[in-house]
Formats: sequence, structure tokens, C-alpha cells
Amino acid sequence: MNYRHAFHAGNHADVLKHIVLLAIIEALKLKDSPFFVLDTHAGRGNYLLASGESRKTAEAEQGIFRLMGEASMPDVIEHYLRAVQAGNPVGALVAYPGSPLLAAQSMRAQDRLAACELQPDEAQALKSLFAHDSRVAVHARDGYSAMKAMLPPRIGDTRYGRGLVLIDPPYEAQDAEYPQIISHLREALGRWPNACYAVWYPIKLRRSLQPFLRKAAALPAKSLLLAELQVRPDDSPLRLNGSGMLMFNPPWQLDKALAPALPVLKKALGEAGATTRLEWLSLPE
Repeated sequence: MNYRHAFHAGNHADVLKHIVLLAIIEALKLKDSPFFVLDTHAGRGNYLLASGESRKTAEAEQGIFRLMGEASMPDVIEHYLRAVQAGNPVGALVAYPGSPLLAAQSMRAQDRLAACELQPDEAQALKSLFAHDSRVAVHARDGYSAMKAMLPPRIGDTRYGRGLVLIDPPYEAQDAEYPQIISHLREALGRWPNACYAVWYPIKLRRSLQPFLRKAAALPAKSLLLAELQVRPDDSPLRLNGSGMLMFNPPWQLDKALAPALPVLKKALGEAGATTRLEWLSLPE
């Protein structure tokens, strides 16, 4: 079983990914028309921070718990913290919500989420989590194949012209994962060109990312925004030194919403040598 999500629930990478996720969803909610979210690698959706898997790394202590003690956060961080706290007792943080739960909590009645998870135990937990939420469909299947089968999205008589595809694979073999992402993104952009596509990626040795980023910038998207948080220098390929989010066709002014958050995350979560990056790899017209 892949315990990546459980091991790292609430760490610095989750913080960045989920701040971006919620910021995109809030931007989508500015229009009345419904939107569709596809989470390609959803995990189980909720993680007990006192579980054996979480305690092995205690990464939440260096991530979400540090932020919970900070005051006067930028709006996108405050919104994220409220969303994380929503499923917990007042004043305590017992469980950390994964991306499908955060997305579902933020969606309106007319919006829809498809959450894909290939691991049987994780998929069953996800189905139980959303058993009584008719807005959410859980699919025990490969997320990449779901991009081909489900896009452009149509549920009943409703066609969804707007939405988000979150791609957060386990990167068990990074060199093999990047070509898959590029290939499936190219096809998905052809099928559903107006959607936002958000890709999470790990930073271990930055130079190894350059071919992937060059190929991503060449894809037929209207624009491409990159946001990165590195909590330490990328001098070791054996640990997660940081992470980034690639956002194809991001909502208008998303960069302005994220800009004040990154320096705050660097200060709160970073070690010596921490850095951030917010850059357009392809500018909107």
C-alpha cells in the first residue's frame, strides 16, 4: 500500500498544495455557474495525526502545527487554516483533511467532485468518507486514465465548462512520472481547454526538474503559473526539500492572492536557506 499521504499529512508540501487548491476553488466560486473538480490521486481524504503512519515522521509538527500558532496571516492562509480546523474539535487538531475533503467542504450545492484512488484500502476509506455526499463520486481507478475518460465532464444533462483538475501523484519513480504527466496533460488540455490544471511536484534536486518544467511550458495552455516553497536548500536527493505547484490556466489574479502568502510560509516553515518562487512560465494573453 502507498502510505505517502499518511506519512506526510500536514507537512510543508501539503500546506502549499492545499493553500493553492482552496485559492483556486474560491476563484471558481466567484461565478454562479457550476464547476467540476477531478482529483486524480485522492488518497483516503482524511488522516489522523496521531496514527502510526503520521507519528513515524511527525511532519505535521513542522508544517500545519507551526502555522496554527501564527497570528495575522494573509487571506489565503487564513482561509486554509479555517478549512483545516473545520473538521476538528475547537482548539485542537486531531485529523488533517486531504485534498478531496478540502475541495468538497468548499464546494457549493451545484458543484461536483470526482475523486480517484487506485489503492483498494484508500479508495474504500474515501468511499466511506463521502457515502452521504451526493456531490462527490469516488472512483477506484487510475487517475490518469480517468482524465481521458471523464474530460470534458458531463453529469446527467449538465456539461461543465469550468473546473479544476488536481494532479498529485506519488512520484515513486520521478523520472517515469514526469512523462506521464506531460502526456496526459497535453491530451486533457485538448479535451477541456478552459479548465485549470494544478500539478504538485516534489523538489529534491532542482536541476532535475528543468526538463519537466520546459516541457510543461510548451504545452498548449493559455497561461502557466509556478509557485514553490523550499524549506531548505535542495542539496539532498534523499529528502523532500520543498515542493511546487504548476497551474495551467489559473484563475485571474491568483498570483496576486498567493504573493503575500509565500514569504510568510518561508518564515514560518523554513530552515536556513529556505526560498520561494512565484513566476509566470507562460503569460496570459
